[in-house]
Amino acid sequence: MNEAVKDELLMNIDQTVEIKAAPEKVFEGLITHLCYMEGEPGKPGLKLKLERKPGGRWYRDLGNDSGHLWGFVQSIKPPTLLEIFGPMMISNPVATHLIVRLAPTPTGTKLVFKNEVFGPVPEEYKDEMKEGMGKGWRQMLDALKRELES
Repeated sequence: MNEAVKDELLMNIDQTVEIKAAPEKVFEGLITHLCYMEGEPGKPGLKLKLERKPGGRWYRDLGNDSGHLWGFVQSIKPPTLLEIFGPMMISNPVATHLIVRLAPTPTGTKLVFKNEVFGPVPEEYKDEMKEGMGKGWRQMLDALKRELES
């Protein structure tokens, strides 16, 4: 792919965290954190639902058949892998892919988190969106680590 096009259409967020807990506990904690995402200070968090099976939905249920589809489970292999694809929190015609891999270590679990976004994101929002998504995912992973290690 032409590098100029690639830079224009792709955002990558890669984060890794070592957690002093068994992969099974980290996986379950991850699911919990994906189903309740803390908001910014002073703002309410988001409650989401995740159907834990291939093709299962990850969505925000607002009741009365209202809500927001965030994605679909592409692959789930507890406690080592979770892949989700879909628009997530982006209201643009994009494709996103979220992959989380967990591996046991001598002291716990290594969690590798990757979120890729492909599609037209308005230039005026691109940097803010990438920074905000990276910061939000990092806050979630840090909260997961704190919770499981306390």
